[in-house]
Amino acid sequence: MWLLARRQLLKSFRLGKRKGLFYSSRSDQPSSNGAGFSPRKVLILTKLSRLEFEKIRHSKLNDAELEKTLRERGSDYSSLLYHHYIHKGCESRVEKCFQEFGTETRLVNRLNYNDECIEWADLIVTTGGDGTFLMAASRIPDQSIPVIGFNSDPTRSEGHLCLPKNYSVNIREAIKNIIEGKFKWTFRRRIRVTLIGENVYDKPVELHDQQLQHPEFRFFDCLQEQLKSVQNNGSSAQPRKRVLPVLALNEVYLGENVSARVSYFEVAVNRDERIKTKNAGMCVSTGTGSTSWSYNISKISPQIVSQIIEILADEGVQGISAKTKSFIEKITKLYNERLTLNPEMKDMLYNIRDPITSYTLPLAYDLSPRGLARRLEVRSRCFDASLVIDGGLSFSFNDGTVAILEVHDSDALRTVVDIRND
Repeated sequence: MWLLARRQLLKSFRLGKRKGLFYSSRSDQPSSNGAGFSPRKVLILTKLSRLEFEKIRHSKLNDAELEKTLRERGSDYSSLLYHHYIHKGCESRVEKCFQEFGTETRLVNRLNYNDECIEWADLIVTTGGDGTFLMAASRIPDQSIPVIGFNSDPTRSEGHLCLPKNYSVNIREAIKNIIEGKFKWTFRRRIRVTLIGENVYDKPVELHDQQLQHPEFRFFDCLQEQLKSVQNNGSSAQPRKRVLPVLALNEVYLGENVSARVSYFEVAVNRDERIKTKNAGMCVSTGTGSTSWSYNISKISPQIVSQIIEILADEGVQGISAKTKSFIEKITKLYNERLTLNPEMKDMLYNIRDPITSYTLPLAYDLSPRGLARRLEVRSRCFDASLVIDGGLSFSFNDGTVAILEVHDSDALRTVVDIRND
């Protein structure tokens, strides 16, 4: 309830603040094109380069000592330095180009990305890769503040969530078109998670922080604020229901922390009856996340396609015979392409990893290992499990805890899908 009230308050404030700037007169939803968009304040969230990361880890070493330590470890220090300067060059060009068009800018990194600077901005721009984009998106509660990403080093990452790679070089052209409204919006759906259970307010683990003395991902001052409000409400009874203060842009993973241990869930798809399933974990993705972990769980190889064709031929299926390598690769490609979905799709895509088939129940009682859902309810029967948001924030998910996963229109993240050059 606290999170929903906070979201509504922020949404009302932002809608009033930006009335006539971001939204069309037809409804309270943003227009699909960029006409009328004129950001005055741009927050630039920049990644920590590997070199900066190492400097934080070894804060007591000077530059010469750090170089020696990294070289002794076997790291290519020259390469770290080279890619650090590539990233910093992109970061600098993005900031200068926005300023050239009369836009006020603030430059922050992951250590000082907080609610205050988000509230200040009309637009959040990331310079980095998909990880930096996900970090920016994690704290945006609704569609009022859009996020746009520049891939600062496209030779080292795909940057699926960022603008096309050519804009990593043509930064000024991209920013000019953004300022002039020559683009289209896309609304990437995100997953809202509600936890029900005895320990749903246990402090989460920020997985990306584990090697840093100081947090690299300060996802959420609001996590601590929410925890304090629960502890100070004058009641010794801990609430049993919690809407998590983060939204998953890519995926939610549920499973035992030790990968060798079997995960055990009871799953209800779209309010149907619960089905018991034992597996190696469950990955629930958005259309955006269907190109990431979800894709790699489900993709097939040319070897599998070749073996299926051989079996069909051996079984006497007409028209099936030995095929060329190019044909097998074509079939493989066509199948794998169908695994990726539209980021604006309202359904979630769930994947059951390595499901253990039940031999004591009819086949119909086994949960399909892959499918679409508008709502998922998962009850944990696990010993030491976690629910992980976008690979970054891990919540305890042990026996008896229930997770309800849903997609709401109001939770969509607004970003740029296409820049027009006309």
